[in-house]
Amino acid sequence: MTIEPGLLAAYLGAEYVVFGEPDIVLRVGEPSAALEGLLEKTGADTAAFVTAANPGGILADAAENALSTEALHRAQEQAGYTCLAGEGRDPQDEWPAEPSVLVLGISRGEAEILGRSYEQNAIVFIEKGRPPELVLLA
Repeated sequence: MTIEPGLLAAYLGAEYVVFGEPDIVLRVGEPSAALEGLLEKTGADTAAFVTAANPGGILADAAENALSTEALHRAQEQAGYTCLAGEGRDPQDEWPAEPSVLVLGISRGEAEILGRSYEQNAIVFIEKGRPPELVLLA
């Protein structure tokens, strides 16, 4: 399966927001001092921004998205990861915000498996010292 160019552009242009005081706004390919500080503070070298919402890039019911994201968050915490709530936002407001989770300390391979298990087209993977990277799963 190939991701259509418009959808790929939406993923690349999205804002990936980690809720906090203040929120941390991540953009693919752009370094973030706030993100680096969070990784340093938590002792994590990696993280992944993952959603369970809108599998396959197809808009789903908001309640269904919320339940799926809660299950994702709970499962990762039970697996021993620290998770922070967030959402993926379309800066043009053409697509509703997607509830998401930043999973701290997860490896790239585990993050890819996680994203695929929720039928996602992509995840955002983070390595300490590098800008967030869009990882296509489709």
